Amino acid sequence: MPKPSDTLWDIAKAEVEKKENLEGNGDGVEVWEKSLLFMGNKNGGKTTIILRCLDRDEIPKPTLALEYTFGRRAKGHNRPKDIAHFWELGGGTSLLDLIHIPITNDNIRTFAIILVLDLSKPNELWPTMDSLLQVTRNHVDKIITKLGKTNPKVATEIKQRMWNNMPKDHPDHELIDPFPIPLVIIGSKYDIFHEFDSEMRKIMCKTLRFVSHYYGASLVFTSKSEALLLKARVLINHLAFGFDRSKSVSVDQNKPLFIPAGLDSLNQIGPPPASDSDIGKLHAHTPVDLWKKIYEKTFPPKSTRDLKDVNDPAQDPQYAEYEVDAMRAQKNQELEQYKKNASKSWKEMEFES
Repeated sequence: MPKPSDTLWDIAKAEVEKKENLEGNGDGVEVWEKSLLFMGNKNGGKTTIILRCLDRDEIPKPTLALEYTFGRRAKGHNRPKDIAHFWELGGGTSLLDLIHIPITNDNIRTFAIILVLDLSKPNELWPTMDSLLQVTRNHVDKIITKLGKTNPKVATEIKQRMWNNMPKDHPDHELIDPFPIPLVIIGSKYDIFHEFDSEMRKIMCKTLRFVSHYYGASLVFTSKSEALLLKARVLINHLAFGFDRSKSVSVDQNKPLFIPAGLDSLNQIGPPPASDSDIGKLHAHTPVDLWKKIYEKTFPPKSTRDLKDVNDPAQDPQYAEYEVDAMRAQKNQELEQYKKNASKSWKEMEFES
């Protein structure tokens, strides 16, 4: 029985474990259990990708805050089903404070990030990516630092694993800074992006290739096309269920990009899309900062304040409840009356008898 102090997430996790135990196999085979957090642009297609990965034929609904589901897969006949916990952060960059909830000391070793960026909104791409990755990295770094004091062996293991996808003889070994946990960057709505001017596509492709390679991440472009969703699913299922990782690569900017982590290079990506004189004027402090300044010259960013969701979920008809809505309407009237009264002097204020 759930305890009164249990959160929704505690109950959900316990339910998964309960179902797995009921199917107990008794053969001593260890069950694979991973966790993934999907984040990115609002309405960027995160839910659609999750549903496709889990083979669920459902109509995607807006994610209001932080949602949880899970998937189970068996790698072979008479083998236990592995479990993957799927978390989804809604609201674009407006709910950054919720990132710390699913990523904990207990699951950090088996956690991965799926960053979904809407290719049809190039002006939102960099601020969305930067905000989400920065907050996530800060949180993960704090966990690793804390583990370094309590369990240095695990902390060292996590730091070493960051380099797993990068061949030891890779020429960029000293030039990149891998994300502390596995990261996949998905460029969604490729069908719209494909209609962009070729120069715009070139800048976006090169920039995302650089960012992905610098952070040791995989990069894939997708859309509602079944073939492209399948490519994204391959990368996600590798992290979620340990399925084989695809070694195919597509770097042609006129086609959907597909570059598993460690299979790109700075030499192949080329220099930032700007003249040497322009680069010299930018005064960047890091390689990432340089690419950011060049990207934002073509695609001026919207501030993260502009990207926050201004819609009120309470007004969404799909969540209508008569009693709750009636009480809310009454409270709204009382609030408006209070605002009017508050603008008056104390002597003029109206009080109910």
